[in-house]
Amino acid sequence: MVGAVVFDMDGVILDSEQLVVRSWQKIAGKYGIENIEGFCMAALGLNREAAKKLFVRMYDGRYGDEERYEVLKAEMASEFHRAAADGELVLKHGVADTLKLIRDKNIPCALATSTRKEVVTMELINLGVIDYFDKLICGDMVERSKPAPDIFLKACGELGVAPENAFAVEDSYNGVRAAHSAGMKVVMIPDLVQPDAEMREKALIIFDNMDGFKEYIMKLVTA
Repeated sequence: MVGAVVFDMDGVILDSEQLVVRSWQKIAGKYGIENIEGFCMAALGLNREAAKKLFVRMYDGRYGDEERYEVLKAEMASEFHRAAADGELVLKHGVADTLKLIRDKNIPCALATSTRKEVVTMELINLGVIDYFDKLICGDMVERSKPAPDIFLKACGELGVAPENAFAVEDSYNGVRAAHSAGMKVVMIPDLVQPDAEMREKALIIFDNMDGFKEYIMKLVTA
């Protein structure tokens, strides 16, 4: 049964995570921040507040407090949006066809992302896919960030579907953990990080790319 499909955004719908890393690398180079790639990997799936606390904790305050992080994050975001405006932010391969299939089969569809709603809305509009989603559940709409299940439980609630009848499509460890805790059918499509033993245990199935998930859904709805 395909009661609904709930997608993460960054690294699943949008090819944005590598652009985030490149943007952070520019800022880190400017200020001499070490191992920014490690921070980016650890922050995958976290909302703004959780990522801020992680930054201060991970670097033990060497690069400033939470207020300083906000300044650095604003510089990173400015670089990210400049690159996006230059056409560097694109849909992941196979996303448009998969979203169209889900809509054509009248399967309820939501987005559950740790990114703020203002940013989510702008990016989805710019890439022409916002109308494929019945609901947008964003990081500033729930109290607890992934890996807590809140965002996925809210998405299922707003779609009117029991979590056990819904698929969650994720790329990050924190996202997989959140969807698994929500009791959903977890599909992992890795982006920056490859699955480890924990991910293989928590995910129902792992695909190399979105095309694999599209074929899987097609088989389920035509069986």
